[in-house]
Amino acid sequence: PQEIISGESEEESNGVNLMEFSDEILLHILSYVPCTDLVLNVRRTCRKLATLCLDKSLTHRVILQKDYKVNKDKVKQLMRDIGKEIYQLNMAGCYWLPSSTIDHVTRCKNLVKLNLSGCHVTSLRLSKMLSTLQHLRSLAIDVNPGFDASQLSSECKATLSRVLELKQTLYTPSYGVVPCCTSLEKLLLYFEILDRSREGFMLSGQLMVGESNVPHYQNLRVFYARLAPGYVNQEVVRLYLAVLSDRTPENLHAFLISAPGSFAETGATKNLLDSMARNVRLDALQLPKAWINGSGLLQHLKFNNPFYFSFSRCTLSGGHLIQRVINGGKDLKSLTSLNLSGCVHCLAPESLFRKAEDDIDSSILESLVVSCCNLRHLNLSAAHHHSSESIGNHLCQLLSRLKHLLSLALPVCSITDVAANVEKPPTASNLVPQTFGRKVRIGIQTYPRNLSDQANQKTESSVFWALMGSLRFLETLEIIGSSFSSAMPRNEPAIRNSLPPCVRAQSVGDSEVAAISQLTYLQSLTLAQLPNILTGSGLINIGLQCQHLRTLSLANLGMMGKMVYMSALMDMLKHCKCLRDLRLEQPYFCAGAQFFQALSHCSSLQRLCIVSRSGTLQSDAVMSFMANCLEVIMCHMFMGESLTVCKNLQQSIVRSFQADRPALNVVIFPLLHEDLTEVIRDVPMRHLDEITLFKSRVAEEPPNLWW
Repeated sequence: PQEIISGESEEESNGVNLMEFSDEILLHILSYVPCTDLVLNVRRTCRKLATLCLDKSLTHRVILQKDYKVNKDKVKQLMRDIGKEIYQLNMAGCYWLPSSTIDHVTRCKNLVKLNLSGCHVTSLRLSKMLSTLQHLRSLAIDVNPGFDASQLSSECKATLSRVLELKQTLYTPSYGVVPCCTSLEKLLLYFEILDRSREGFMLSGQLMVGESNVPHYQNLRVFYARLAPGYVNQEVVRLYLAVLSDRTPENLHAFLISAPGSFAETGATKNLLDSMARNVRLDALQLPKAWINGSGLLQHLKFNNPFYFSFSRCTLSGGHLIQRVINGGKDLKSLTSLNLSGCVHCLAPESLFRKAEDDIDSSILESLVVSCCNLRHLNLSAAHHHSSESIGNHLCQLLSRLKHLLSLALPVCSITDVAANVEKPPTASNLVPQTFGRKVRIGIQTYPRNLSDQANQKTESSVFWALMGSLRFLETLEIIGSSFSSAMPRNEPAIRNSLPPCVRAQSVGDSEVAAISQLTYLQSLTLAQLPNILTGSGLINIGLQCQHLRTLSLANLGMMGKMVYMSALMDMLKHCKCLRDLRLEQPYFCAGAQFFQALSHCSSLQRLCIVSRSGTLQSDAVMSFMANCLEVIMCHMFMGESLTVCKNLQQSIVRSFQADRPALNVVIFPLLHEDLTEVIRDVPMRHLDEITLFKSRVAEEPPNLWW
């Protein structure tokens, strides 16, 4: 109370009153407040705010996505108060809202854009809702088991016939509402169909053969398909593509298929690609690796003003990349996003006789940097990009020319100084085999406490330090070991062993992490398989300097048998006031009282995921943390504890906090348990895709793919 009184007196003495600001300034301030708070709370405070909170700039677009405090009653009241004013409604990922909540969307008669991805919607509810939305032009929905297109009314189908943009996530083999959308210009398909049902029956894409209607693609401009692992997903997407192979839309300018593993080319897909080469000019392209490898496809495809390319996991050589994609080094200023993740030979002139660990050809990277000077998103992860000893031609030095970069993903071995790697004597960490060791007792580590101490180590002279200094506006950075694989892959048992890091990566450690602290505007950071982390001292610098950090993912840092950076991590967390998502993957991790006390300083934290083989946890510490951190709505812990301990803790958390946190999602389960995949399938896709499963996310999709 004393602080409030002193604050008020100071305000009076300075003559500052928030209500004296112009309407424009106040509207800008209010735009950062969740719409539910504006309409249901803020506007009731005074007459001026009552008027401003209902301004069209604040009510025309309503975003409930990641508004984890919203519930059914709030949505109902919101739709009553401003439903007629809403033109765009985003409820993506609101998995906790009951399906009856969707009934209130019918009040939004003027809706033009509606995103219900991740929401529970039945065929009948969808039909009733869409029947009233005659102005709808953009729609995102999930298609779950039990969906029946025959239940859609004629009024609903009339609305769908006017929809221009459709995003559809499939959890069952089906065309969904695609056949009803006869005017489609943009189609985004996410295939999340499991090969087996919950009852253990094998599923098949042939279930769709009986559906009488087929998609209408004549007006299509954008086709995007992302497949989760599994044979059924491949079967189903081929049925969607079959219509495209018969007649390729003349206005198609973006064609993207993201498929993990092997997705073989067929006669129909070959005909489709041949037709595309003859009839369209593309601005965005992504194809399964089997469709590109060994074919001359890229030589025949024509491009207009490309803004996105993804050749992830392809064997495309640097020579082909320059000649066939970048047209011999011609101007490609339009390209803003490039994904070369897992493209192991993309910086070498040819791939026939080359080993993956051989040095890169710096002239190819230089051509890429010069031609694509406006790149904002670049992914070079999951490959060995080793620079030669030539002065001025290090990968980091060349990338420093890309001044517009906002997100960057690099393999660990690409950032090491060549000279330092050759001359530096082996450290304690790389004398020890990088395998799982016995659990050892670690004392308190000593480490530099601030940037000046790091400066004494002369890290500023490294090429990586210089790169970080030149990319001042970088928002997302991923440094991932080229041989790193998460212990928790999709739809498979947990991996019990990991591959050793690249030899070139052995010297990458604390000083390189400290260099990252120069990125003042950094929002998302991923570090995986950095073998020479001895104390984690660089993490403290990041916590102090990167005050905008919202997402942090750390995996397998230092020696695999030791959690050597715990003390530094706890110091770092005390400074991360804006941190919302934290993912930790480390063997023998001890999630105890000290860790959770440090984590409690992260007052904005919403989601926590810990993956640890042989890891331990203290149930009391977890419960205390959940009680102190009121914003946390996701707690996923996959450790070495017994099933009984995990279940008891999970039930305690749900029982204690579910009532006050409607979006609460808790999964605590033994990492190596045989039923892990069954547990994973029940995790909301929003959390699974964004944090629980490890993957590189830089340039994963074209920018602004969906509104």
